[in-house]
Amino acid sequence: MTEFFLQSFGCRATQADGAILERQLATKGLIRAASAREADLVVLNTCTVTAAADQDARAAIRRAHRENPDAKILVTGCYAQRAPQEVAALPGVTWVVGNSHKHLVAEIAATSTRTQPDFIPVETVALSAPAFTLIGDVFAHTEFIAAPDFTREHVAEKTRPNLKVQDGCNNRCSFCIIPSVRGQSRSMPLQRVIDETQALAAAGYREIVLSGINLGQWGRDFQPQQRFTDLLRSLLEHTDIEKLRISSVEPMDWSDELIALVAGSPRIAKHAHVPLQSGSDVVLRRMHRRYRPWHYAEKIRNIRETMPDAAIGADVMAGFPGETNELFEDSRSFIDNLPFTYLHVFTYSSRPGTRSAEMPGQVPVHAARERNRVLRELASQKNLGFREGFVGKTLDVITLRTGDGASTEALSDNYLKVRIAGQHPANRVINVQITELGDEDLVAVAQKERDAVTLAV
Repeated sequence: MTEFFLQSFGCRATQADGAILERQLATKGLIRAASAREADLVVLNTCTVTAAADQDARAAIRRAHRENPDAKILVTGCYAQRAPQEVAALPGVTWVVGNSHKHLVAEIAATSTRTQPDFIPVETVALSAPAFTLIGDVFAHTEFIAAPDFTREHVAEKTRPNLKVQDGCNNRCSFCIIPSVRGQSRSMPLQRVIDETQALAAAGYREIVLSGINLGQWGRDFQPQQRFTDLLRSLLEHTDIEKLRISSVEPMDWSDELIALVAGSPRIAKHAHVPLQSGSDVVLRRMHRRYRPWHYAEKIRNIRETMPDAAIGADVMAGFPGETNELFEDSRSFIDNLPFTYLHVFTYSSRPGTRSAEMPGQVPVHAARERNRVLRELASQKNLGFREGFVGKTLDVITLRTGDGASTEALSDNYLKVRIAGQHPANRVINVQITELGDEDLVAVAQKERDAVTLAV
């Protein structure tokens, strides 16, 4: 039997794709290997959002080939879509399959030769590449890779699965390569989302994370149009999932209706991730972001007023072209004055083919990294202040994996990392009392396990 090892890099959407690819490969009769060293086939599902992401993928390819030279390597995902010839030239790569044809990965991997599988038209293949390379126009492909049925064995693998319900993006931020490798915004049909969510609930999952490239735009490509709030209400009404968690949603998609729905439902996690990128109006305009700082601040304050204990996070970027010391200080001050509980901080990375790559005023790397450090320190201070407010309180948490005997990792509804004393099984909802602060988490003792809830819309 062929054994495979799959590794995914990058965002929740890529992680969701990787989980589906694993199940697809299993349905083809392939067996999961514990590591790339033991696999006959290594599948790398890549990211290309930064130069560092490309470097990580190349390093993983070289490492897999060095440690297991007999294994076949299939590279898919965003880096494969953006630079297929670059990927195909790396030693050991057998197949390069872009996002345009990711839905065929399992079929391709199930073949046993380097030659073109007979189900793929020859005109779609770049035969000049060192490896078999399958890349098409990502804007012409609208497929969502099909998810095989979930079983209870998957529950032991990951407590909080990502369900990707939207792909692609119609925005054209000047720094972002993702639209050109993911294509136009498109939504998974409502009934399919309901069916897959219910299948996850039936398999034993208690919480799922709804993800997408531009999640808040779900349903806008339908005729007639639907809204993300329509999706959430349908999932609450027609599925048995205990907890829905929303991943990143763009600022202007956090409508008053969405905020009220999240605040009012005990089955939706009190967690808002709202990408910012910069608190400087000048920099936001250069980024071609579709909001101004005062628009953004209004959304964040509305979320905090409506949900006093909610986790509120943002993506922020340091060192965008044209960001002077003064403009960075504008951004830092803006962030400092908002009630964030965590930040994802990135240093700007020039991406070939984006408008920002040609902009004047490129910030020296050392300056961008120092600004990154300042923002990360600010994020740590904000997170510490948020966590301090929960010492002595009780929270419901979900265990992320079976504990090691001394403690068990868990996550609260409002995105707090919690360490529970003692060993507890994965995928359990436990009421805990917070006893003290950890370095980056909260320490707790279990009060009572909750096996089931009465579901309400």
